[in-house]
Amino acid sequence: MMTRPKLRFPGFEGDWEKNLGNLLFETISDKNHNSDLPILAISQEFGAIPRDMIDYKISVTESSVSSYKVVCEGDFIISLRSFQGGIEYSNYKGICSPAYIILRNKVELEKAYFKYFFKTKRYIQELKKKLEGIRDGKMISYKYFSEIKIPFPSIPEQQKIADFLTSVDNKITQVDQQLEKITQFKKGLLQQMFPSRASGNG
Repeated sequence: MMTRPKLRFPGFEGDWEKNLGNLLFETISDKNHNSDLPILAISQEFGAIPRDMIDYKISVTESSVSSYKVVCEGDFIISLRSFQGGIEYSNYKGICSPAYIILRNKVELEKAYFKYFFKTKRYIQELKKKLEGIRDGKMISYKYFSEIKIPFPSIPEQQKIADFLTSVDNKITQVDQQLEKITQFKKGLLQQMFPSRASGNG
């Protein structure tokens, strides 16, 4: 099946293919580790990230860690909250709870393109259609992931899209940092203009 996006970069024409998830990604359950890898927290805000980097404290036993799955840099993770915030991406190698589904590409593709696509409102809506209840949470199974058709442009176009969106993210980060500096500058001015009674003479 083909699809054609409304917005294209110059030099790219024709329709995009649409492939089922299992044609692009396979599920990985590698538990071959000595528990010496960092434990990853899987969050919508940070993706997959070592727990000690975000002060995420949960005690685990040595026996439970032995059942954890290995996550490699560039893997994607389906979490209990993927139906709310999409599929997470890992920039780190580590281990995570066996409750998570680890996805690894089985064909050549631009991972950054999928990092953005898996967090789009359109894709999250598709995930919501594929909910599978487990215990008191909800989980997207690999079977349901496999049934969703994913737009698959050429590798060069995937790269172009990923580069553009990355540059936008970098710009947002710069603006946020500038805004934080201005906010702190304003606080400093206010403290000097309106000092507390303890620092004044009255």
